[in-house]
Amino acid sequence: MTAGYDPHAFEPFAVTVDLAVFTVRAGALHVLLIRRGQEPYAGTWALPGGFVLPRESAETAARRELAEETGLAPGVVAALHLEQLRTYSDPDRDPRMRVVSVAFTALVPDMPEPAAGGGGDADRARWVPVGEAAAPGADPGVGSGLAFDHAVILADARERVGSKLEYTCLASAFCPPEFTLGELQAVYETVWDTALDRPNFRRKVLATPGFVEAVPGAARLTGGRGKPAALYRPGPATTLHPPLLRPSEGPTR
Repeated sequence: MTAGYDPHAFEPFAVTVDLAVFTVRAGALHVLLIRRGQEPYAGTWALPGGFVLPRESAETAARRELAEETGLAPGVVAALHLEQLRTYSDPDRDPRMRVVSVAFTALVPDMPEPAAGGGGDADRARWVPVGEAAAPGADPGVGSGLAFDHAVILADARERVGSKLEYTCLASAFCPPEFTLGELQAVYETVWDTALDRPNFRRKVLATPGFVEAVPGAARLTGGRGKPAALYRPGPATTLHPPLLRPSEGPTR
């Protein structure tokens, strides 16, 4: 022990992790929630998460808790790209004791159905449309709001993933292998919850080097009376230069 240092001079506190994991399902942005089976907030929906054990990192704890509370396969959880969001440290955020939480977020395609994994304090897990999770009482299955300060974490995480679509090529991962620009636009509108001007969106996408590549000779009917829409595939870029910025003002879907 370092001379002159007394660890008992400081009040102990716990460290937890919380995860805001998003995916696009049936044309809507969904977040993964668990229903708490224990107090505090028993029966209330919350983000997956739990306490960091003494000999594990925050990210290791995040993956362990996600697997335990949702039943997602270990391979699925291990493959997730988790991005640290921020630390939440309000002294009164947890009624049990002083708890500091490290929050992570991820936006991932093709996520399977979850199920409570038999570990942790979750008795149910499911994908919930973000609008229902963020609006207390909007869905009887969600109830009257999220536990702890998870509504704040969810709002911060949604803003983060919206920003990621501005400067990365992540949106194309939510499209078929070959897609129309209309399908790509639908992903942006879903995540941003904003209607975009079609000609302006098309111009920006095609002017961004490496974002998409045209599939020679391929086209798809899109249900309208016009000619079939050209098909594209993801280009070699991983970041967007210039970024594809959200409109500062405009219609909301």
